[in-house]
Amino acid sequence: MAEREHVRVAVVGSGFGGLGAAVRLRREGVTDFVVLERADSVGGTWRDNSYPGCACDVPSHLYSFSFAPNPDWPRTFSGQQHIRAYLEHVTDVFRLRPHIRFNSEVQRMTWNAERLCWDIETSSGNLSADLVVSATGPLSDPKMPDIPGLDSFPGKVFHSARWDHDFDLRDKRVAMVGTGASAIQIVPSIQPEVERLTLFQRTPPWVMPRVDRAITGVERSLHRALPLTAQLRRGLLWGIRELQVQAFTKRPGELGLIEQLAKRNMGRSIKDPALRAKLTPDYRIGCKRILLSSEYYPALAQPNVDLVASGLSEVRGSTLVAADGSEAEADAIVFGTGFHVTDMPIADRVVGAEGKTLAEAWKGGMEALRGASAAGFPNWMTIIGPNTGLGNSSMILMIESQLNYMADFVKQLDVLGGRAALDARPSAVHAWNRRVQERMKRTVWNTGGCTSWYLDASGRNTTVWPGTTSEFRRATRRVDLAEYELLRAPAEKDAESKNAESKNAKTKDAKSKDATSEVTA
Repeated sequence: MAEREHVRVAVVGSGFGGLGAAVRLRREGVTDFVVLERADSVGGTWRDNSYPGCACDVPSHLYSFSFAPNPDWPRTFSGQQHIRAYLEHVTDVFRLRPHIRFNSEVQRMTWNAERLCWDIETSSGNLSADLVVSATGPLSDPKMPDIPGLDSFPGKVFHSARWDHDFDLRDKRVAMVGTGASAIQIVPSIQPEVERLTLFQRTPPWVMPRVDRAITGVERSLHRALPLTAQLRRGLLWGIRELQVQAFTKRPGELGLIEQLAKRNMGRSIKDPALRAKLTPDYRIGCKRILLSSEYYPALAQPNVDLVASGLSEVRGSTLVAADGSEAEADAIVFGTGFHVTDMPIADRVVGAEGKTLAEAWKGGMEALRGASAAGFPNWMTIIGPNTGLGNSSMILMIESQLNYMADFVKQLDVLGGRAALDARPSAVHAWNRRVQERMKRTVWNTGGCTSWYLDASGRNTTVWPGTTSEFRRATRRVDLAEYELLRAPAEKDAESKNAESKNAKTKDAKSKDATSEVTA
């Protein structure tokens, strides 16, 4: 039997988290690593989401790595194609392609207690690794609702994250299910070309204007010539959002002014009182993700758009039936129904030290020490893990903090030497999670009166970080070995025991000789 290939680190995923991990490993002098990617190119969610109008709602200069600034962002809020191009650029500049294995979907990862490593099965072959860094991301696996009769729908059906570019929507009757971040970008993009657009809305979102503009050639030239100007721009964007965090996490009542601005934004485009009533949320702004768009409301006011203020409950042939009993005809259904965030599919494929999958360990809710390490899963770390999401700033900031933690984790293993592994102590994981959940109690995400994808099936917020990005960076600067149990390979344990016995024997022999000498004297 051929010997299984072994690497020091296996990174899963090649989005921002995976590529960032790869860059950081190389900077730490670690070159024995692979990046396992199930698709045929890098990009993660920015590769998968290519729907019309797809763009980021975080300013470009903040939504990029601090170690890989891009002076040539074309717009203040970048489109999907620009972000994907940026990730391709990062891959090439840092020479990551030799490490990436495309079309290599992870099917199983099992902890090997004898060898203190992870045995990994992929669609392109098997290998093992001392350390696994899971960077699959929470927005990687689309969630499709179970709608009675959907299988019998004669038209086209797809999720926004799996857009069918071969299907022509022109002059079609299209149903958009969901009113999240993707939907508010898709609706104004396809509204002018479809015959009729029916939007199924369970819960209206709060929408603020998206102040987007082209970045001038002068600005870009300045950023290229004086990189400090781009750093200052990034710093200003970061600082503003750090100051905003208090309202989300400690004083939700202060968000009332923002609600008034959002209502005024709606009123400028929606003149029909009945439609305005349907679009007005009944929960505190910020409880669900605040969406940014200057085109969404104008699109909804067009004569070929119908808003159904109810969720889709049944499909009868080409007739779509809402929960309120209203009906609409459609030739195509586009689901903008989000992702498996609190029940990540990768968790079913990770088998830990006790033979349980990560999904089984997280049955009562996701929790990980400092958002990275789960108890019972030695030398396994996740990027964008439990309670690392943000409600108002750039996730790249959180990713880079977790990369700091990963880098120190690798250093600690080097210092320990030999075949060693670190397993987060259950007490440390629970203590960290208790502190996070205690802080979560007064946040707008828990008190704002809404149901969001931030919450798991039991209503617990296992997604968002209840503090500033600088607080999280301080919390993940170093690995505290007291929070981990040190594991040694059985062979090394035996060697250590023999060494200890040998030292004890020598000590006893020395003491015996000393005693004999004393008696003789």
